Amino acid sequence: MTEPAVAIQIRALTKRYGAVEAIRGVDLDVRAGEIFGLIGPDGAGKTSMFQIVGGVMEATSGTATLLGQPARQARAHVGYLTQAFSLYPDLSVAENLQYVGQLRLVPDRAIEERGHRYLTMFSMDRFRDRLAGRLSGGMKQKLALACALVAEPRILLLDEPTTGVDPVSRREFWKLLSEFLSQGITILMATPYLDEAERCARVALLHEGRLLALDSPAALRAGLKGDVVEVIARDRDRANQALERLPGVVDVQLFGERAHVRLDPASPLGDPDRLAAALKQAGIEPESVRRVPTSLEDVFIARVTGSGTQHPAS
Repeated sequence: MTEPAVAIQIRALTKRYGAVEAIRGVDLDVRAGEIFGLIGPDGAGKTSMFQIVGGVMEATSGTATLLGQPARQARAHVGYLTQAFSLYPDLSVAENLQYVGQLRLVPDRAIEERGHRYLTMFSMDRFRDRLAGRLSGGMKQKLALACALVAEPRILLLDEPTTGVDPVSRREFWKLLSEFLSQGITILMATPYLDEAERCARVALLHEGRLLALDSPAALRAGLKGDVVEVIARDRDRANQALERLPGVVDVQLFGERAHVRLDPASPLGDPDRLAAALKQAGIEPESVRRVPTSLEDVFIARVTGSGTQHPAS
């Protein structure tokens, strides 16, 4: 079977700011027509990578090519939605579209036609005369996306596009992305929301500028060996201490009132009833003990702490 064409190729990418190394020799490919997610906490290097791939900033070393061209030369084919709202708040929706379109050398008639099409698609056509600074967070992101699309790019770069956006707007935003994928647009996005990462064809886990893993969400979850059991106990701290002392417990991570306990595949405590009995023997009365599916959050934490099973990047 023929491998899909590569839209974005990154090789040995490094970016330093003085003594700080924000990106440390990252290699990855984004296939044409896929949605690819960059996952990592603040300081992981995501925004620096977007600025290099978007042709805004030069790498210290390594290369980023888009559609076979160096990033700076490929900018005419790229739509870039930055993390912070970067349009003009004192211009109207229509004026922002006109301004961005003219910067991208789009003919005025095409700006009008495309602007109307995207604003209608985004249910924003009735707000075309409203000042951008008076839009809600979700509407600002839709306007930024419309501006990124006005030049009809082949690649979309979306740096945390739904951060601070309400859940309804997030859902609408993803419906729009699905529409663009069906048109063959390649999407590279960063997101702090791991439920969004599950929608990506493949994801790269980044931490402190390093690539920890790269694969489909399903493959990454399958690569983390051992059952995950969720434990809820009234005295969370005492339960956590007891869990960490039990044989066969590989890792314990707290998510609010819940503890996710990852067990060695050979551990007899993989059965929730046995784990509950072990806790009771340690003087802890759990409110709930149940097996749960492995999440990307479990995978990411395991990779960061070094307790995860190695999985080859693909």
